[in-house]
Amino acid sequence: METGLTLTRDMMLVLGLVGFTIVMFMIERIRADATALVVLVALGLTGLVPANQLFNGFSGNAVIAVIATMILGAGLDRTGALNRLAVWLLRVSKGMEERLILLTSTMAGLISGFMQNPSVMALFLPVAARVSGRSGIGLSRLLLPVAAAIVMGGGLTMIGNSPLMLLNDLLVAANGNLPSGVATLKPLPMFAPLPIGLALLAIGLVYFRWLGPKLLGQGEEKGVAPSRTQSYFANAYGIDGDVFELSVTAESPLVGMSVGEAEAQRDAPLFLALLSGNEARLAPPADQMIWVGSVLGVMGPREAIQDYAQKNLLRMSARLRNFADLFNPSRSGISEAVLPPTSTFIGKSQAQLQLRKRFGISLLAINRDNQVWREDVRRMPLKAGDMLVFHSIWTDLAQASESRDFVVVTDYPKGEQRPHKLWWAIGVFVAAMSLALTTLVPVPIALMAGAAAMMLAGVLNMDEAYAAVSWKTVFLMACLIPLGWAMDSTGAAGWLAQQVLERIGPDVPIWVIEAAIGLLATAFALVIGNVGATVVMVPMAINVALAAGGSPLAFALIVALSASNNFLSVSNPVLAMVTGPAGYRSRDLWRTGAPLTLLYLVAVLVIVNLMF
Repeated sequence: METGLTLTRDMMLVLGLVGFTIVMFMIERIRADATALVVLVALGLTGLVPANQLFNGFSGNAVIAVIATMILGAGLDRTGALNRLAVWLLRVSKGMEERLILLTSTMAGLISGFMQNPSVMALFLPVAARVSGRSGIGLSRLLLPVAAAIVMGGGLTMIGNSPLMLLNDLLVAANGNLPSGVATLKPLPMFAPLPIGLALLAIGLVYFRWLGPKLLGQGEEKGVAPSRTQSYFANAYGIDGDVFELSVTAESPLVGMSVGEAEAQRDAPLFLALLSGNEARLAPPADQMIWVGSVLGVMGPREAIQDYAQKNLLRMSARLRNFADLFNPSRSGISEAVLPPTSTFIGKSQAQLQLRKRFGISLLAINRDNQVWREDVRRMPLKAGDMLVFHSIWTDLAQASESRDFVVVTDYPKGEQRPHKLWWAIGVFVAAMSLALTTLVPVPIALMAGAAAMMLAGVLNMDEAYAAVSWKTVFLMACLIPLGWAMDSTGAAGWLAQQVLERIGPDVPIWVIEAAIGLLATAFALVIGNVGATVVMVPMAINVALAAGGSPLAFALIVALSASNNFLSVSNPVLAMVTGPAGYRSRDLWRTGAPLTLLYLVAVLVIVNLMF
């Protein structure tokens, strides 16, 4: 690195754009991706990045790899691979909470080494919901260990998270501005960070195994489990209570009754599901019979359900054992639909329409002229403009809505599941990862080949592939990459490195400088996210390493790993995804995340120094 660098106009412009980015990310006056786009345009208008290179970030290896991994993950999700994983986890853990949390976190962490962290969390949210519903473990005790494992497992490979994906592109760009005589920085191979990732994942698993119960509370449930109706029944309609399972005994007066007769009884709860023999279904038809051994899925306040069970000699289960899958919010839930004037439903009642028998839809309430009707809605003739409150499986609702007799106004999952393509999806995923390991072709090409194969095999169609990509993430990365180039090419990174070393002092050990760089990258990530921190810090870290006599690769790797060291704030997209469902508060994240952040940094520094 050159000595005695003076601050030039171009350096000030770049540093000004860095400051603008940090401030806008903090105050969130405009979206992060919009801020990145403004920065990109400013780099072009000021000439800090040549016009013919300005948009090269959109075709960068990191961006292509991110798009491909998102599509591959969507293919696994579409075929139900993760649902099968949930079943396996429940079977192997045998319902033991500690074992279940450990196994779920381990699997999530290992998978995150090959997919983007937010994509893995998106896939594991329904898995966690299913596991929680079946095991009775609160989501608040399950989601944070899983999220931490995903963040730490992202360090297993160079495609596990956005900072590591960006790192090789930034290393290649830095070669153009290295002082003469300095060895060229070579891109790191796919499994270069594997020892670090394994150590981090092990630390996270041990941390939550021994300290988790104390930090997360014993049995405290902050969030909403999938078996609780609040997660998919609108409070606006006053449909309160929980879902319970009632087993029909030989002495019950319900034996031999139809579902319609049973729910017509006074004080009867809402009948939402029925298990008869080996067949479990939502929205049982009114003429379906109830026999000894049948299991009813009913909804209502606990006290009312207990009274009903006692009066009718039914056994009430403590948790959902048979209907957890059916009541999973990712598979079924509440929806609202409006009757248009052209509907053939007008003038007919639910009993006449047989909504449950024909479509698998339960009518829970009718909103007519701002008045909600919940009693005896089966016999109310419907009118144009009625708002109907349904409960159903989402795929059944989508199929029924094709008739145009009602218009669904609720956003709900409409994606077609393709379980028959499961092994195609798994085979393509494994083949793509294996090709990426061989170095026969660059990693982005191997991953995009897998994405193309997903579509050729019929696992996804093109529209679904487009929908699987988080274009906000793509724009954020592609627009900020040129800012990193400008940091390097204008000398702003070198000037910052000079200022840092002048303040630290010349006789400080290398590991102290590395620790300072790691802490600074962690702090930046809390404010501007992991992508922004990586883009800003890697050029500076390389210059600091050259001036201090350290390894530029080691310093750059410390930055990329430290940029993901965020267990404290929802600026980490993985934590943002679990905070709502689990009901975590800021103090929960700080209480559990602060010690983990320090352990993460120490592990990174120790192992990077052993490697380099």
